[in-house]
Amino acid sequence: MAATLILASASPRRRELLAQSGLFFEVVASDIPEVPAAGESPEAFAQRVAREKALEVARQRHSVHVLAADTVVTIDGAIFGKPLDAGDARRMLRALSGRTHRVLTAVALIDPRGHVEELLVATEVEFQPLTAAAIDDYLATGEPFDKAGAYAVQGVAGKFVVQVRGSLSNVIGLPMEAVSALLRRHFPPRGAESGA
Repeated sequence: MAATLILASASPRRRELLAQSGLFFEVVASDIPEVPAAGESPEAFAQRVAREKALEVARQRHSVHVLAADTVVTIDGAIFGKPLDAGDARRMLRALSGRTHRVLTAVALIDPRGHVEELLVATEVEFQPLTAAAIDDYLATGEPFDKAGAYAVQGVAGKFVVQVRGSLSNVIGLPMEAVSALLRRHFPPRGAESGA
Protein backbone atom coordinates (compact mmCIF):
# COMPACT_ATOMS: atom_id res chain seq x y z
CA MET A 1 0.00 0.00 0.00
CA ALA A 2 1.54 3.30 -1.10
CA ALA A 3 1.48 6.13 1.42
CA THR A 4 -0.49 9.20 0.39
CA LEU A 5 0.95 11.19 3.34
CA ILE A 6 4.65 11.86 3.82
CA LEU A 7 6.11 13.17 7.08
CA ALA A 8 9.11 15.30 6.12
CA SER A 9 10.94 14.80 9.41
CA ALA A 10 13.47 12.44 10.94
CA SER A 11 12.17 13.20 14.45
CA PRO A 12 11.01 10.07 16.29
CA ARG A 13 8.81 12.28 18.49
CA ARG A 14 6.94 13.66 15.48
CA ARG A 15 6.59 10.17 14.03
CA GLU A 16 5.06 8.89 17.29
CA LEU A 17 2.71 11.86 17.55
CA LEU A 18 1.53 11.65 13.94
CA ALA A 19 0.85 7.92 14.39
CA GLN A 20 -1.90 8.98 16.82
CA SER A 21 -3.84 10.37 13.84
CA GLY A 22 -4.48 6.82 12.65
CA LEU A 23 -3.33 7.74 9.13
CA PHE A 24 -0.87 5.59 7.23
CA PHE A 25 2.21 7.65 6.38
CA GLU A 26 5.80 7.34 5.26
CA VAL A 27 8.82 9.22 6.63
CA VAL A 28 11.15 11.07 4.25
CA ALA A 29 13.58 13.35 6.07
CA SER A 30 14.59 16.68 4.55
CA ASP A 31 18.08 18.19 4.54
CA ILE A 32 17.07 21.83 4.95
CA PRO A 33 19.58 23.73 7.15
CA GLU A 34 17.90 25.17 10.25
CA VAL A 35 19.76 28.49 10.45
CA PRO A 36 17.97 31.79 11.15
CA ALA A 37 18.52 34.61 8.68
CA ALA A 38 19.75 37.95 10.01
CA GLY A 39 16.92 39.74 11.77
CA GLU A 40 14.47 36.87 11.25
CA SER A 41 11.86 36.58 14.02
CA PRO A 42 11.35 33.22 15.76
CA GLU A 43 7.91 32.94 14.16
CA ALA A 44 9.14 33.73 10.64
CA PHE A 45 12.11 31.39 11.04
CA ALA A 46 9.99 28.41 12.15
CA GLN A 47 7.47 29.02 9.36
CA ARG A 48 10.16 29.35 6.69
CA VAL A 49 11.97 26.18 7.74
CA ALA A 50 8.76 24.13 7.92
CA ARG A 51 7.74 25.37 4.46
CA GLU A 52 11.18 24.67 2.97
CA LYS A 53 11.22 21.15 4.44
CA ALA A 54 7.81 20.40 2.94
CA LEU A 55 8.73 21.86 -0.45
CA GLU A 56 12.00 19.92 -0.63
CA VAL A 57 10.29 16.58 -0.03
CA ALA A 58 7.32 17.47 -2.28
CA ARG A 59 9.77 17.98 -5.16
CA GLN A 60 10.93 14.38 -4.68
CA ARG A 61 7.51 12.80 -4.23
CA HIS A 62 4.49 13.55 -6.40
CA SER A 63 0.76 12.85 -5.98
CA VAL A 64 1.04 12.82 -2.18
CA HIS A 65 0.48 15.15 0.77
CA VAL A 66 3.67 16.26 2.52
CA LEU A 67 3.60 17.38 6.16
CA ALA A 68 6.58 19.18 7.70
CA ALA A 69 7.17 21.00 10.97
CA ASP A 70 9.79 23.04 12.75
CA THR A 71 9.92 23.69 16.49
CA VAL A 72 11.87 26.46 18.19
CA VAL A 73 12.12 27.68 21.75
CA THR A 74 12.22 31.44 22.18
CA ILE A 75 12.83 33.82 25.07
CA ASP A 76 13.63 37.54 24.90
CA GLY A 77 13.47 37.31 21.09
CA ALA A 78 16.30 34.75 20.96
CA ILE A 79 15.84 31.54 18.93
CA PHE A 80 16.91 28.30 20.60
CA GLY A 81 17.10 25.41 18.18
CA LYS A 82 19.03 22.20 18.81
CA PRO A 83 22.21 22.88 20.81
CA LEU A 84 25.54 22.67 19.01
CA ASP A 85 27.34 21.16 22.00
CA ALA A 86 27.25 20.88 25.79
CA GLY A 87 28.26 24.52 26.25
CA ASP A 88 25.44 25.68 23.99
CA ALA A 89 22.94 23.44 25.81
CA ARG A 90 24.12 24.82 29.16
CA ARG A 91 23.67 28.39 27.89
CA MET A 92 20.09 27.65 26.79
CA LEU A 93 19.12 25.97 30.05
CA ARG A 94 20.56 28.82 32.11
CA ALA A 95 18.47 31.27 30.05
CA LEU A 96 15.30 29.23 30.64
CA SER A 97 15.94 28.74 34.37
CA GLY A 98 13.22 30.22 36.57
CA ARG A 99 11.43 31.87 33.63
CA THR A 100 8.60 31.39 31.16
CA HIS A 101 9.50 30.81 27.52
CA ARG A 102 7.51 30.10 24.38
CA VAL A 103 7.66 27.00 22.21
CA LEU A 104 6.66 27.65 18.59
CA THR A 105 5.89 24.91 16.12
CA ALA A 106 5.22 25.83 12.51
CA VAL A 107 3.50 23.24 10.33
CA ALA A 108 3.28 23.18 6.52
CA LEU A 109 1.11 20.77 4.52
CA ILE A 110 1.46 20.55 0.73
CA ASP A 111 -1.29 18.76 -1.17
CA PRO A 112 -0.77 16.84 -4.45
CA ARG A 113 -1.60 19.98 -6.46
CA GLY A 114 1.16 21.94 -4.73
CA HIS A 115 -1.13 24.04 -2.55
CA VAL A 116 0.47 24.92 0.80
CA GLU A 117 -1.42 25.29 4.09
CA GLU A 118 0.46 26.60 7.09
CA LEU A 119 -0.18 27.04 10.79
CA LEU A 120 1.79 28.22 13.79
CA VAL A 121 1.11 27.12 17.37
CA ALA A 122 2.62 28.72 20.47
CA THR A 123 2.79 27.21 23.96
CA GLU A 124 4.13 28.85 27.11
CA VAL A 125 6.34 26.77 29.39
CA GLU A 126 7.44 27.87 32.85
CA PHE A 127 10.65 26.43 34.28
CA GLN A 128 11.64 26.26 37.91
CA PRO A 129 15.04 27.75 38.83
CA LEU A 130 17.83 25.34 37.83
CA THR A 131 21.06 24.99 39.77
CA ALA A 132 24.35 24.51 37.95
CA ALA A 133 24.44 20.95 39.34
CA ALA A 134 20.94 20.19 38.02
CA ILE A 135 21.95 21.42 34.57
CA ASP A 136 25.16 19.36 34.60
CA ASP A 137 23.26 16.26 35.73
CA TYR A 138 20.75 16.78 32.92
CA LEU A 139 23.47 17.24 30.31
CA ALA A 140 25.02 13.97 31.48
CA THR A 141 21.82 12.11 30.45
CA GLY A 142 22.47 13.05 26.80
CA GLU A 143 18.80 13.97 26.39
CA PRO A 144 19.20 17.67 25.47
CA PHE A 145 21.35 17.35 22.37
CA ASP A 146 18.77 16.77 19.64
CA LYS A 147 16.00 18.86 21.18
CA ALA A 148 15.02 22.47 20.49
CA GLY A 149 15.84 24.53 23.56
CA ALA A 150 18.02 21.69 24.89
CA TYR A 151 15.25 19.85 26.73
CA ALA A 152 12.54 17.23 26.30
CA VAL A 153 9.37 17.99 28.24
CA GLN A 154 8.31 14.34 27.94
CA GLY A 155 11.65 13.13 29.29
CA VAL A 156 13.87 13.77 32.29
CA ALA A 157 13.40 17.54 31.90
CA GLY A 158 9.72 17.18 32.76
CA LYS A 159 10.74 17.69 36.39
CA PHE A 160 11.95 21.22 35.51
CA VAL A 161 8.52 22.30 34.30
CA VAL A 162 6.25 24.25 36.63
CA GLN A 163 3.44 24.83 34.14
CA VAL A 164 2.54 24.35 30.48
CA ARG A 165 0.00 26.80 29.06
CA GLY A 166 -1.27 25.50 25.74
CA SER A 167 -0.64 22.35 23.72
CA LEU A 168 1.72 19.86 25.35
CA SER A 169 2.20 17.94 22.09
CA ASN A 170 3.35 21.22 20.55
CA VAL A 171 6.24 21.30 23.03
CA ILE A 172 7.10 17.71 22.10
CA GLY A 173 7.24 18.69 18.43
CA LEU A 174 3.84 18.50 16.72
CA PRO A 175 0.66 20.32 17.88
CA MET A 176 -1.70 17.41 17.35
CA GLU A 177 -4.91 19.30 18.11
CA ALA A 178 -4.27 21.68 15.20
CA VAL A 179 -2.60 19.09 12.96
CA SER A 180 -5.48 16.61 13.37
CA ALA A 181 -7.99 19.27 12.33
CA LEU A 182 -5.83 20.15 9.32
CA LEU A 183 -5.48 16.52 8.24
CA ARG A 184 -9.21 15.81 8.64
CA ARG A 185 -9.89 18.37 5.91
CA HIS A 186 -7.62 16.44 3.52
CA PHE A 187 -8.27 12.90 4.76
CA PRO A 188 -11.93 12.75 5.85
CA PRO A 189 -12.85 9.76 8.02
CA ARG A 190 -14.34 6.86 6.06
CA GLY A 191 -18.02 7.44 5.49
CA ALA A 192 -17.76 11.18 6.08
CA GLU A 193 -17.87 11.91 2.35
CA SER A 194 -21.32 10.29 2.03
CA GLY A 195 -22.61 11.76 5.28
CA ALA A 196 -22.63 8.35 6.97
